Amino acid sequence: MHSGLAKLPLVLLLVLPAAEAFAQTAAGFVDAATAVQGIVVDMRYFGSHNFVGTRIDGYEAPRCLLTRQAATALAAVESDLESRGLGLKVFDCYRPARAVAHFVRWARDLADLQGKAEFYPEADKRNLFKEGYIASRSGHSRGSTIDITLVTRQDGRDLDMGSPFDFFGPRSWPSYRGVSEEARNHRALLAGAMRRRGFGPYEREWWHFTLAREPFPNTYFDFAVR
Repeated sequence: MHSGLAKLPLVLLLVLPAAEAFAQTAAGFVDAATAVQGIVVDMRYFGSHNFVGTRIDGYEAPRCLLTRQAATALAAVESDLESRGLGLKVFDCYRPARAVAHFVRWARDLADLQGKAEFYPEADKRNLFKEGYIASRSGHSRGSTIDITLVTRQDGRDLDMGSPFDFFGPRSWPSYRGVSEEARNHRALLAGAMRRRGFGPYEREWWHFTLAREPFPNTYFDFAVR
């Protein structure tokens, strides 16, 4: 009895990666870097430069995974922007459900404020759920939601969007008028390019878009990003 239980964790560790790889393949997820020519990948939750301040559960490689349909639509956006000398940079793509659970644990730990000065200087951490910045489930886990910005093709420089990625506050709302005219124009350019290829925006985050005809509207995946 004891020896069988002792071996169980090892068996699980051997089986789980194969099961997750199967889930990714069966769902038709692809690596956006191979599907979207010229896209810049800056996966913030693989590193520590994010509002939590550490690598997030489920991000085991800096890869942007998306459903094949979302990646195809994104490739069209990138192509559309080429004539303007612009391209796309992604901050987050498919997000495992375990990563969302990590965010929820962080949000409930009111003593952890290490990222406050950069990411939510004016927001009360107790209100992040109510204000729509943290949720117990995320559209990202369905594989067709993306966090994205515009860059110049020549040198990969980020365009001014009026607030950083993952800034929790009204300054990040697409409708906010308190940013510069240049930033408003850049936000409108990004939103217009994404809408033309079937992506809808989110009212609280200028960087957040979801494919309108997403293939898995009710499925929240939890395989790791590898």
